[in-house]
Amino acid sequence: GLFVTDYFTRTPRKLSPFRSFASIELFHFHIPEDTVIAVWNLITFKEQGGTFGDQCPDRSITVYFRSGAPSVINPLHTHFPRDTAVPGSFALTLTWTLPNRTTGVFNVTSPLPGDWFLAAHLPKDEGKISVKGLYEECQYLFQPQLIVQRLVNIAVLYPGYASEQSMAPHNRSCLYKVFVPSYTSRVLVEVLRCRGAEGCPLWLRVRAKAPPLHNSTALDCREHAPCRLALELPFWQHWYYVLLEKHPGVPGTISFQVTVQLTDCSRPSLARPPFLPPSASMNMPHSFGSAGGLALGDSPPPAGANSTRQPSGTAAALPAGERCWPVRPTLRNELDTFSVHFYIFFGPNVSVPPDRPAVFVINLLPVLDSGGVLNLELRLNVSSLCGENVTVFGCLNHEVPLTSGDNASVTCTTESLAGFLLSVNASASLSRLRIPYPQTGSWYLSLRSLCATEHGFEPCANVTAEVYLRAYLSPCVDDCGIYGQCKLLRTNNYLYAACECKAGWNGWGCTDNAEAFSYGFQLLSTLLLCLSNVMFVPPVAIAVRSHYLLEAAVYIFTMFFSTFYHACDQPGIVVFCIMEYDVLQFCDFLGSLMSVWVTVIAMARLQPVVKQASMDRHGLWNLLGPSLFALGIMAIAWTARTIRRRHCYPPTWKRWAFYLCPGALIAAAAVLLYAFVETEENYFYIHSIWHLLIAGSVGFLLPPRAKAGARLGPLPRRKGCGYQLCVNEQEELGLVDPAVASINSICTS
Repeated sequence: GLFVTDYFTRTPRKLSPFRSFASIELFHFHIPEDTVIAVWNLITFKEQGGTFGDQCPDRSITVYFRSGAPSVINPLHTHFPRDTAVPGSFALTLTWTLPNRTTGVFNVTSPLPGDWFLAAHLPKDEGKISVKGLYEECQYLFQPQLIVQRLVNIAVLYPGYASEQSMAPHNRSCLYKVFVPSYTSRVLVEVLRCRGAEGCPLWLRVRAKAPPLHNSTALDCREHAPCRLALELPFWQHWYYVLLEKHPGVPGTISFQVTVQLTDCSRPSLARPPFLPPSASMNMPHSFGSAGGLALGDSPPPAGANSTRQPSGTAAALPAGERCWPVRPTLRNELDTFSVHFYIFFGPNVSVPPDRPAVFVINLLPVLDSGGVLNLELRLNVSSLCGENVTVFGCLNHEVPLTSGDNASVTCTTESLAGFLLSVNASASLSRLRIPYPQTGSWYLSLRSLCATEHGFEPCANVTAEVYLRAYLSPCVDDCGIYGQCKLLRTNNYLYAACECKAGWNGWGCTDNAEAFSYGFQLLSTLLLCLSNVMFVPPVAIAVRSHYLLEAAVYIFTMFFSTFYHACDQPGIVVFCIMEYDVLQFCDFLGSLMSVWVTVIAMARLQPVVKQASMDRHGLWNLLGPSLFALGIMAIAWTARTIRRRHCYPPTWKRWAFYLCPGALIAAAAVLLYAFVETEENYFYIHSIWHLLIAGSVGFLLPPRAKAGARLGPLPRRKGCGYQLCVNEQEELGLVDPAVASINSICTS
């Protein structure tokens, strides 16, 4: 065949340590039909400060692959919520082969067509809280690239018709495909009139949706005559691929005929109830489409020289086990993003007769619905059982309903079909099922009632069970509970939802309490963070006593908003918000900035100046920039006084020893704790200590008030540096500007 190669790539993205699914990076690809191989080239590189991060540590990167919907991952091995089904996915871990770059390759032979999703993340870290801008952060960037190779012009088989084929000596296989419409209960593939050097040295392989693999359903035509392969309960509205492979070492040309017969399980008596006219039958079509647009009543393609007509498999009478039942549709009602309700006509209470199943279909839209959670709820009306020991079983299957003729069977899986089982009875009348990130397409729910006997389950007699059925799509499982937040996330044009847990809770629905904070711990952390702001009361009192009214107002502002910001910022249930969270956060950061500013400016003893700042509230320069500017002003002012007065300012060693040095050390300790020690686990007490230290340092650093009218007495002689020193008692204590009491200065040599 003719191969075509397609290339797809995505923009590099920064990876984050795993905390929840909200912290992963998701990539969306689309694989076309008839693809025989898909190769993902996984490129990862480090960056630090805009250059290659050669000094960054090697951190493993985990990548997940899944077809049809995003992967449901659990790298922390937490517990899933009850009644939650966890679909599987592929995973691999990338290790570093170069100091700043590594690549990985993931091959998928004959991948399923449609949407594919890649999820990538770094390992969970220790949760250190870093200050933005303090140092250059190591960034790990991930870029996936996809290369697909697909076949074009694959021969199409028409059901019920056989065509002559031959395999040349240099060929190893022949590939065909046939379309299977809805209401097909059986696919039969036959190889007829096979002639070769050693009988019929062919392998017959069949697979749905994609070309067959080595482990697909297969049959050795050399050992089976006739060579016939039957598939029960095929997927509806999909292509089935037929591969004929030659045995190794077989010479010469092999000629054969291949035919496909589809069993149509529809019955007119079931498709059109007596009270509906024939035109009102919307569940059971009279025809099915084929690859060339043929319907059952259309004329077949003209028979050529290499084709002969075979009798169609739909004409024969169907045994009871091969018939299918009417499928009741559901009405889709979209309320919001990932908030969709599926209503049943003449529901939500449905009757399950004893002699046949009740089948419903739920259609999920491609791409749009795969980022939420499919919820299903069955509630049995016990009063409808009339005292019988009835159990209603429900099978939820993707793309085909499971309607086995064996009523005693209580399984929802076959060799090629997987499903989910629900059951309700008099003792357990409620059953739920949650499927996070469901595959899109048609989901079929088959309900049937069986009676429990001494020999197991048997069909019931004259008991019609009534079941309340509820099906809906939600963003998250139970809205993530009280200890989580359901977040709507986006990657390019794809939307999905995930829970972000708090207060130590984990899991897909924030239901795993293995590391959860107790109520007492939450209350203690909230009180520590809030009450530690009371340490600002002494600086307020000192500022008021020293007539620093502006500074006192700023400290009161900081104390108030810091207290209520931390009361609103708690991760658990001990939360109290007096206004919007963003307003409280902005006022808290603004108060912290202005407290540092007015304290340092007060130490510089300047006249009132205009002070203004506008920066990133989360960044390092939010506090460091204005603080350094204020420290520069203070240093210039102190240096000017030292030069003009010809002695150090402040001049007394007591001021340095008992006020300035302790205050500076306390403030430095607070900054070090804030920048290097604070993590998510110790945040509540380290940040409380930060409050205490910052407020305490203000009490030491804030200068005392000026006493302009105080009379001065004689001062002892001070040692100078060989020049005259003009000493003032108020300057000596760092109390007032020298210009205020210059006439009281005493000059000594």
